[in-house]
Amino acid sequence: MNKHPGLIGTKLGNTQIFEEDGAVRRVTVIQAGPCVVLAKRTEASHGYTALQLGFGERPDKRVSKPEAGYYKKAGADKAPRVVREFRVEPEVAERFEVGQTIKPSDLFSAGQFVDVSAKSKGRGFAGVIKRHNFRGAGTVGHGTHEYKRHGGSIGQNMTPGRTFPGMRMAGQYGNKRVTLLNLRVVRVVDEDNLVLVEGGVPGARNGIVTVRSAVKKSSTSAAEAG
Repeated sequence: MNKHPGLIGTKLGNTQIFEEDGAVRRVTVIQAGPCVVLAKRTEASHGYTALQLGFGERPDKRVSKPEAGYYKKAGADKAPRVVREFRVEPEVAERFEVGQTIKPSDLFSAGQFVDVSAKSKGRGFAGVIKRHNFRGAGTVGHGTHEYKRHGGSIGQNMTPGRTFPGMRMAGQYGNKRVTLLNLRVVRVVDEDNLVLVEGGVPGARNGIVTVRSAVKKSSTSAAEAG
């Protein structure tokens, strides 16, 4: 489990930037934060350690009175659009207080590796060629009809006489949570709360994403990358 701190944000889109040496970096622009610490979970009270963060703003008419009281007590001026919990180590939780605002520069820097999670674009019901990259059936002649994009056999006749679980077939494609690991932070624009990440990020524009320090990279990886 990734217990590194992170931020909630939105995917703004893709662009390219030029480094001082002329190199071109294809990046995804993420508006990461600012996020407000709404609550802290502790081992003594809840059995685990986490930070509850809020991002964005929600119209007052969409907020119930109990919710409004909870957010006001936490020090948030407006009810957040998104609320997420980030499991962290106890020493990380001690660095932040309820009501504190976290900016990208508090957690990220150029050259650092991050993990980005988001819900991928929903593509509806798709066949095996689009969903699983099948080649299609080879029998397109000899009087064959409507079989060019089929998946072929899915099981056995007598032994064991069933279809194995996990068989790749047509079905719902996309619209599920996807995490990309070890993406490099190219630039942090703190005044605009922007994090520029090299490569692509799941989801559509304006979709909600979470960015946190990479779980499979050591703390020295960022320094080596720079």
